[in-house]
Amino acid sequence: MKLKKFGPLFVGIFVLLSGCAFVGSGNKGNDGTEQNVENRDKTLYDEAQLSLQNGDYIRAIDRLELLESHFPFGRYAEQAQLELIYARFMSTDYDTAILAADRFINLHPQHQNADYAYYMKGLSNFQRDRGFFDRLLGTPEPLRDVTSAKDAFADFEELLTKFPNSMYARDAQRRMHYLRNVLAEAELHVAYFYLRRDAWISAINRAREVIEHFPKSAVVPRALVVVIEANHKLGLEDAANDALEILALNFPEYEGFNDDGELVIRSPVKNKDRSFLNTITLGLLDRPKSAATLKLDPPKTEPPPPPSFDDS
Repeated sequence: MKLKKFGPLFVGIFVLLSGCAFVGSGNKGNDGTEQNVENRDKTLYDEAQLSLQNGDYIRAIDRLELLESHFPFGRYAEQAQLELIYARFMSTDYDTAILAADRFINLHPQHQNADYAYYMKGLSNFQRDRGFFDRLLGTPEPLRDVTSAKDAFADFEELLTKFPNSMYARDAQRRMHYLRNVLAEAELHVAYFYLRRDAWISAINRAREVIEHFPKSAVVPRALVVVIEANHKLGLEDAANDALEILALNFPEYEGFNDDGELVIRSPVKNKDRSFLNTITLGLLDRPKSAATLKLDPPKTEPPPPPSFDDS
């Protein structure tokens, strides 16, 4: 009878102790330390921040990916996605950084920091194949792939179109100016390539690409000279003279003109390797062994981290 009387009391105590044990087990993190589960996302975020500050981008990526996968709707999820773009860029994994930027843009097109994703996408394309740019500007080769440069230009252009007042707009404009000259220079080297092989029509077409698509680039005068030479070789004197007139009107200080404003043409009798372009520019352009190249200094690439997270 006594056991029946105290039975409910024992059951209550058992339930209470079991509940305490459950709560206690919930406070343990993956490493076995006592920790509130609700603060686990903040712990992961803080660990990622510390890794970023220490330059340990691999661990930062691991923490950020863990944070996003475990707390996809948490308060740090969107910030983690932004910082993943930055961490992957800093680890020189540019392809994945571009994918991360595209993912953020698709998921959060109206996010207040979406401009950062567009900027980092352009910067990642800008940095891809940097060896190509170095080779292009050091020892030019006319048939190199400039896909990444074109993609970067398009990315920065989209950023300026959608976010003209972005804090990253000015740097994007600087990089577009640089890329414009690089792309124009690449097209011009293709035109030179065709000139050396007497492919006059192809040379004219590539030179026109420079003139029409990169009218503000520094190599437009040289593209006009290609048009002049190629038309001259084809016997199209009217077309050659038209291009010469455009050159004289728009670029009167071009180095191929003499003091009287005439484009000097000399007969390449002594050196058969010299092209018409090389002679009319007094040896400054289209040199037999190495093509002339603009000296272009790329903007320094040190991206800012994403805008800080407001944890208020």
